[in-house]
Amino acid sequence: MRIIGGECRGRRLASVGKGDAGAHLRPTADRVRESLFNMLAGGFGDPCRGAVVLDLFAGTGALGLEALSRGAGRATFVENGRVALRLLRDNIGICRVAERTRVVQRDARKLGECPGDAATLVFLDPPYGRQMGEAALEAALAGGWIAEGALIVWEESAGVSAPEGLTLLDERRYGDTVIRIFENG
Repeated sequence: MRIIGGECRGRRLASVGKGDAGAHLRPTADRVRESLFNMLAGGFGDPCRGAVVLDLFAGTGALGLEALSRGAGRATFVENGRVALRLLRDNIGICRVAERTRVVQRDARKLGECPGDAATLVFLDPPYGRQMGEAALEAALAGGWIAEGALIVWEESAGVSAPEGLTLLDERRYGDTVIRIFENG
């Protein structure tokens, strides 16, 4: 697993290894991540440039770190898995972006109020098939974590029920992974 583009291009991220079976660590494959960021750049301008990123169910942080590498201003990673948090912190160090990141050790479904600027680009990669994405997105919207007009990239294997107020802009399948891009508002 590596960063695909931008200032950190080519940096190898910490290996998941055997991971943590209970945490359902499933990093987005390099090829899918590359397709996703090409889709964002090709169809939505340059949403990474200067973005405030929110990476929910961050896992290794690969999506948020890719956005930082491609010009995002800062990123908040929300994760509560022990192994994932270790990998996430290792990867932030590998990419040398600690001053532009914040790690929130919390269940993404219980965010509370946003302590800073609302995100303009959101990555949502919950454990597949457990309807955790819907709850996390509801919590993020209710807590003011997501700005009006923000793009939300939701990775899931099955159908999703997006909260009211989100508009589906694009949907693509990569094997058992479906990437959906929504706009808030």
